[in-house]
This record gives sequence, structure tokens and C-alpha cells, in this order.
Amino acid sequence: MSTSLETVATRRLPGDLAMWLFILAELSVFALLILAFAVTQALKPQLFAASRQLLDTSTGLAMTLSLLSAGLLAALAQQRVRQARPGQAALLLLLALLVACGYLGLKLGEYRHLLSLGLGLEHNTFFTLYWILTGFHFLHVLLGMLILVWLAEGCRRRRYGPGNCSGFESGVLYWHMVDLVWVVLFPLVYLLG
Repeated sequence: MSTSLETVATRRLPGDLAMWLFILAELSVFALLILAFAVTQALKPQLFAASRQLLDTSTGLAMTLSLLSAGLLAALAQQRVRQARPGQAALLLLLALLVACGYLGLKLGEYRHLLSLGLGLEHNTFFTLYWILTGFHFLHVLLGMLILVWLAEGCRRRRYGPGNCSGFESGVLYWHMVDLVWVVLFPLVYLLG
């Protein structure tokens, strides 16, 4: 009986409270933008349906797989840190960065393609919201990638380990927030009518 009480007593929320508050604030902003998109779509369903046809869902799916794969690699790196294997964690984070670069390349290609078709921020309401939502998310991906670089360097320098992984967990939590938001954005922007 005491073992289960000790286990419950040693459980803790991963990461730092400050990161959780930051993530909550960021998710609140995304929630407002997503709500604006959903409400506007309900008001202008034909415009949104016609505009959505101009997006490539296979590219959106590939971006989704890229971000989720990077998230899996970051989670595996976190596990290696907890197992006192920072060298393996650093390698997994570098692989996560490489996979995340796939997202960057695909998203930049999509942006370039849409701009070449004249589908910029002011084209119509759908594309105004598309650019705001996906652009805001894109900036978060860039910050997340910088955090992954920082974490990989910290692993290389052996700053993280089983007794000192709160900062590492905070960085990985941020990346998972980026994943979570995209998992909502992909169907909302590319699929749902």
C-alpha cells in the first residue's frame, strides 16, 4: 500500500509551471483564431468551400505527418533523458529537426504556390484567415525548432538527466503544443466544409 502512495506522491506535472501558463496563453489565442475561422465559415460556406478547393490536401497531410513524426522523436528524446542517455536524446532531437524541416519546406512551397496564383492575404475572407492562422502557426514551428536545437545542445553538454529534466520537458511540451494546434488546423482549414 505504501508503494502506491509513494508513487502518487512523486508524480508531478512535467515541465515548468511558467511553460504551462505560456502554452495556455498561446492556446487561448489560437482558440480565438480558430473560432473566428469556424464562425466565418458558417456565415460564408460557399466561399470557404470554393477557396478550400484551391488547397492541396495531400500537402496538408504530409505537413501533419512531418510535425507528428517530429513530436514522436521529441517524446522519445525525453524518454532517453529520463534514462540518463543524453547522447541518444540529442540524436533524436536532431532527427526531429530534420523531419520538421520537411514541414517548413512544404509550407513555404505552399505559400509560394498560393502567392503565384494571386491568393494572398487580401484575396478573400478565407485566405485572410488562412494566412493569419497558418502564418501564426508557422512562427510557432520556427520557435519550436529553435527550442529543439537548444535542447539538443543541452543534451550534448549533459545539462539534462533524470534528476534535472524539467527544462527539457518544458521544451518538448512546447513542441507538442505546436503539434496539437496543427492537428486542429489541418482538418479545419483543409478538409471540413
